[in-house]
Amino acid sequence: MTSCGRLHEPVRHGSPISRALRRHWPTAAVVLAILALWQIWVDAAHPPVTMIASPGQIVVATARAWPTLWPAAAVTFAEGVCGFLIACVVGVLLGVGIHCSRTAYAALFPLLAAAQTLPLISIAPLFLIWFGFEPVGKVVIVAVFALFPIVVQTMRGLEAVPAFYGDVATTCGASRAWTLFHVDLRVAARQIFGGVRVAAAYVFATAATAEYLGARRGLGIWLQAAYNSFQTPLIFAATFVIIVMTALLLLAVHITERLTIGAPGDDEDPDAQ
Repeated sequence: MTSCGRLHEPVRHGSPISRALRRHWPTAAVVLAILALWQIWVDAAHPPVTMIASPGQIVVATARAWPTLWPAAAVTFAEGVCGFLIACVVGVLLGVGIHCSRTAYAALFPLLAAAQTLPLISIAPLFLIWFGFEPVGKVVIVAVFALFPIVVQTMRGLEAVPAFYGDVATTCGASRAWTLFHVDLRVAARQIFGGVRVAAAYVFATAATAEYLGARRGLGIWLQAAYNSFQTPLIFAATFVIIVMTALLLLAVHITERLTIGAPGDDEDPDAQ
């Protein structure tokens, strides 16, 4: 006889690759349709290439400019990843500290919230004065702007942990610190990864914008040169490179989440079905 628990287990057909294809094919179909309509419209309307370029023109321009585009993208990628990793570590630690201390919440959280209201264009000149045109200034800017969602989601995740988890741990002799780092953070990890994912979505755009406002190398400077020479296909090329780098970072976050805490479905209690 089949147990009640197994009756409620989800049936997964096919390999992980086939399931991923079934889940993502609508997105791929929409993207392909948009690109096809975009290409058809440009071919039919013949707008000036300085106004808009077709996907085909963008691909050709990207291939021709790749020897200079790739080094610029590598600089922006390094700045974004470094700033993102710093934000992850500092954000989780700040979230834990603010969760544990009302004084820390009163002192730090308003400042973190206020930092998110500052437009990048107004603080980038200050970072240029402090750090010059070197990449370290862009790393700091990325870290500052990626910090807030990680801090907030860490706080909210810890606050949402049911009290009985801590009660069970302390009853078994665990200290409060052990319970916090081995129980509470593990239960809140799914929500913390949500904040990490939000931060990852715009780190490279932030880095490129900071470079555009002042740098020696990077996609921001490359974009500035393309804009000044009215090379619209190259502007689109740099934009798509930023999109691809962001997608790769989000994929890395997704894989890290799967490896550390499992798939979202693993959190479900089969006895609660």
